[in-house]
Amino acid sequence: MTVLLLRLAGPLQSWGSSSRFSRRTTDAQPTKSGIIGLLAAAQGRRRTDDIEDLMRLRFGVRLDQPGTLVRDFQTARSLDGKDSMPLSYRFYWADATFLAAVESDPDTIRGLDEALRSPTFPLYLGRRSCPPAGPVTLGERPTDLVDALRSEPWQAAPHWQKSSGTTVRLEIVRDAFEGEEWSESFQDTPVSFDPRRRQHALRGVVRDAVVIDNPRGRADADHRSRLPEREAAIATRPLPIDHEPFSALGGS
Repeated sequence: MTVLLLRLAGPLQSWGSSSRFSRRTTDAQPTKSGIIGLLAAAQGRRRTDDIEDLMRLRFGVRLDQPGTLVRDFQTARSLDGKDSMPLSYRFYWADATFLAAVESDPDTIRGLDEALRSPTFPLYLGRRSCPPAGPVTLGERPTDLVDALRSEPWQAAPHWQKSSGTTVRLEIVRDAFEGEEWSESFQDTPVSFDPRRRQHALRGVVRDAVVIDNPRGRADADHRSRLPEREAAIATRPLPIDHEPFSALGGS
């Protein structure tokens, strides 16, 4: 098998697997649906095209630089200006970097790598408003998914690396192998992107961690302690019933 590594970095990115209506949340890490959508866009597939072959890709992600959770809210009116649309909340990761990996046979991986280097459609990190900062593909690796995620050098930004210790502990979230025990599942495996019948299936996931050397780190620096899972939980927590951003302005 062969692995294709992707560096997902940008000013903003958002990977929602359960967003509905006026509240658009983000998961703590890139979703399988989001990555398959990115690969399909690079290949020039339409939303109505078959993606069964991409569904079979084995997928994993390493949280190299969790970033900061930010919330935005948006207002809108109808085209004639008479009606107000509901206030919508959108959550993003700012200044985050993830290392994603997909595993398949060498020919499939080579084709995906070529597509990412010359994409048919624009690439974005979860939402159209989130373009990547620089090339996405890091190229092929002649190894398996787990080894690739554990051995690839740390992809955090230089300023982040310089302010960290000489070793860092990074979380890995990946597909469970056949027959492997798993205690968590995500409903983010796309069956169809067709707007008329969007459908996602469950996948079992395994959480792991790896300690990686940081040549730019300081021996006296404390390890960064970010808890992206907790921050994502805050993003999906219902707002207080009396929360109203415009309440300070008065009026109804």
